[in-house]
Amino acid sequence: DAYLMQSRDGRVVFAMPFEQRFTLIGTTDIAYTGDPAVVAISREEEDYLIGLANQFFRQPVDRDLIVWRYAGVRPLQDDEEANPSAVSRDYKLDLVAEAGRPALLNIIGGKVTTYRKLAEAALHKLAPHLPPMGAAWTAAVPLPGGDVGTDGIEGYARDLERHRPGLSPMVLSRLVRRYGTLCDSVLGDARSEAGLGSDLGGGLFEREVDYLKTREWARTPEDVLWRRTKTGLHLSPVELQSTTERLSRLL
Repeated sequence: DAYLMQSRDGRVVFAMPFEQRFTLIGTTDIAYTGDPAVVAISREEEDYLIGLANQFFRQPVDRDLIVWRYAGVRPLQDDEEANPSAVSRDYKLDLVAEAGRPALLNIIGGKVTTYRKLAEAALHKLAPHLPPMGAAWTAAVPLPGGDVGTDGIEGYARDLERHRPGLSPMVLSRLVRRYGTLCDSVLGDARSEAGLGSDLGGGLFEREVDYLKTREWARTPEDVLWRRTKTGLHLSPVELQSTTERLSRLL
């Protein structure tokens, strides 16, 4: 189950099941003015999340239990609000259209949960400059890999097991969670694990890496291990080093 925890400062923090064996706890909300490329969670933020979790859960959480940390920067509109949690998450569209020059649309703010609404608003703003664009159509269309049918992702996984009996349910389940119905593109003509190439560690096979490289623009081992997949969580430090080296040769 996922939990929503209310902090005394008015913020909420989530604790969610993650990669079967872990719990993902976050987020924090602090102003950031540095280089987004090197953003990282601070010790104070860790203390905040640990302290809040320990207000609600019977089993104590401490820093030694942390196996992975990640941080990101969310660009928000500057509405002169002193409290970062109170800054508007809405977006602003600023269109620069000068005669004789291509239109430039600046998108300020927004968040991933409203990405479809934002995308349609952006294209609506650009429509006069892109006359052949056509009507909006994405609202009712599943994301790539999301057309799993009426039985949901579990039903799709069962169908995949029947059609590819030479592949273990564990391998297929992991791929279905990552790619949905795009699994067929990942698997190609593989009918057994031998057809997936070498296991690079943590159940990450060469064929999946090839897919990530050619279809999802993975460029580095970090892209594969921590961004496209979370395989790094399932590897010991020694295994992680070995897998990183092998990925470096493949990418």
